Amino acid sequence: MKLINGFSLMNYALEKGLLLPAFNTTNLEMTYAIAKGLQEANLPGYIQISSNNLQLSNPHIIAEIARDAAAKYDIPIALHLDHGRSFEDVKNCINAGFTSIMVDASSLPFEENIAESKKTVEYCHFYGIPVEVELGGLKGKEDDIFSDNSEGKTDPDMVPEFVERTGCDLLAVSVGNVHGLELQPHIDIPLLEKIHNLCPVPLVMHGGSGIPHEILKEARKHGLLKCNFGADLRKAFISSFGKTYESNHNAHDVISLSLDAVENVSSKARELVSMINTTDSSL
Repeated sequence: MKLINGFSLMNYALEKGLLLPAFNTTNLEMTYAIAKGLQEANLPGYIQISSNNLQLSNPHIIAEIARDAAAKYDIPIALHLDHGRSFEDVKNCINAGFTSIMVDASSLPFEENIAESKKTVEYCHFYGIPVEVELGGLKGKEDDIFSDNSEGKTDPDMVPEFVERTGCDLLAVSVGNVHGLELQPHIDIPLLEKIHNLCPVPLVMHGGSGIPHEILKEARKHGLLKCNFGADLRKAFISSFGKTYESNHNAHDVISLSLDAVENVSSKARELVSMINTTDSSL
């Protein structure tokens, strides 16, 4: 199947009552592994890459790899820009064929966040591409960038105005979730519920790798449509090489190790997407 439009993926998930995982990639192996894991679980999701990780390649290369990976299977997959840091990155990703976009201006003051987010929304909507924006700040390590954002949790009273003025399609929130595995998340479910009751668009939670499974299942009940996972998959990828090197410092069979890494990452992706989409009766 070809990569599908982000609006189509969102509508499909809403119709089926699914929580969409968004798995961060960096390279060819992880991209193929993510698509494989989604197919094996028979559940849809996103392949995504952050602006920071594009320094290793470029949007066109990642988009071509993602198209090839998605074409091997018949499960709906969208290609998403995660934490878009500049308008140039957004434009380059749209030109390359990305089907969903996030602009992250959450570190800016409220009015500037609205202005930057709205600019991206207007541009992407011209091409029929949905946009995720962020209100509030997450602590922790995202790729090689460490954030100690002082803005804190999302203020629910600011949500209706922010969503209306930006015209966004998804809202990423801060409710005690953190990036990476170095900090302990403390998810504020009542806050998430309050935001959901005030927010006219679906919600997104970043930092899924560190959140206990039972909490994610509870969060799913409160407007959550998309949940990001990066560290779990990267750990599975890196450990594939690290374990072999520790047992044999002369190991050099890159193709075998890369294939092992694909299997390990796809297994983790399959586990995570299945876990977040289990029903209450399975708890």
